[in-house]
Amino acid sequence: MDHVLIGPAGVCTVNTKNHSNQRIWVAGRTLMVAGTRQRYLPNAMHEAARAGKLLSAAAGLAVEVTGVLVFVEPKGITVRERPETITVLTDGQLLRWLNRRKPVLTPEQLARIVAVAALPGTWRRQPAAPGDAVALQRGFAALRTEVLGARRRRAVWALAVAACFVIAVFKLPVIIAWVLPMLTHAG
Repeated sequence: MDHVLIGPAGVCTVNTKNHSNQRIWVAGRTLMVAGTRQRYLPNAMHEAARAGKLLSAAAGLAVEVTGVLVFVEPKGITVRERPETITVLTDGQLLRWLNRRKPVLTPEQLARIVAVAALPGTWRRQPAAPGDAVALQRGFAALRTEVLGARRRRAVWALAVAACFVIAVFKLPVIIAWVLPMLTHAG
């Protein structure tokens, strides 16, 4: 899941999808992006149900979770039939939708849910071992090195293309002056 929002209006799992400038079509359990069927609705339903189950077990109270699917800057969303358990919104609609929700949690429930949501053991069966943090740092370091290498290669290619362009612009008259007499003598 991308995000878990917890507030007086309840708990939401928010799954974001970047389909900028594409049309979204929703009808019940079917969701299509630019004419291609996607499994976003079942995945969002699963995430919300899983979060509800895990938070309920950890908090010792029934926690209902609303699944929200948010599309970033789509060309438009057409909803023929609203999905039963998932709310589909654009990024521009999310804040307004959240603000309109009515409070359903007491301050005590809210504090309890927030406290257990902050614990890694709530989301995993076994909390990460201390050695895992070191491995994770090594993995991020390797990823950072790979990204920096890709940036360098991209910069070298950009410079090479620019150099070829400059050479072509300044040497083109010389090349034309050299080739043109050959073409006129051949004809």
